[in-house]
Amino acid sequence: MTILQSVLAFIAAAALLTITPGVDTAMVLRCAAVGGARPAAFAAAGIALGCMLWGALVSVGLGALIAASPLAFGVLKWFGAAYLLWLGIGLILKPRNGIGEGGETVSRDAWTAMRRGLLTNLLNPKVGVFYVTFLPQFVPAGVSVAGFSFLLACIHVLLGVAWFALLIAATVPLGRWLARPRVMLTMNRLAGGLFVGFGMKLALTR
Repeated sequence: MTILQSVLAFIAAAALLTITPGVDTAMVLRCAAVGGARPAAFAAAGIALGCMLWGALVSVGLGALIAASPLAFGVLKWFGAAYLLWLGIGLILKPRNGIGEGGETVSRDAWTAMRRGLLTNLLNPKVGVFYVTFLPQFVPAGVSVAGFSFLLACIHVLLGVAWFALLIAATVPLGRWLARPRVMLTMNRLAGGLFVGFGMKLALTR
């Protein structure tokens, strides 16, 4: 794939994953509903910062790993493929059917909301594992793995920020729509199918 094709493919895949209801979506929606736009915006900023930091760490580490040890990357590849398949099958067989699942807490204070959003992502190793397994599949040949991976992570963060802004602006109607069990089941199963497909693609990648 060319650089443009890789970026467009990543945007399409990341956009679907971004709008799939999860912990981050639930946190922003709840903050908006309970405290208003300000704490919700700060929570979204904390989530975005956490993802950005994970993207930077993974990009640097991933580039170093590929350069230093093809064998180690091979092990990581199989681990990543297994993880994506496990995640995808789980979403297909046991999708979330309630926006309140996960037990997230909500604060009316903006800075507290931001701290919670940051820590929710920064202290969650699954975010790092996700980036390690997902980003390499969109890195075209002949480019800096670290640099391009970080670019993709930044694009993912920007998509998330845009999505959170939409959620905050339309908390009531959009929140109710996303909270419908049928919508959540459909979105989670679509995301699950996407994870399964990328897991199989990663397993076959040389």
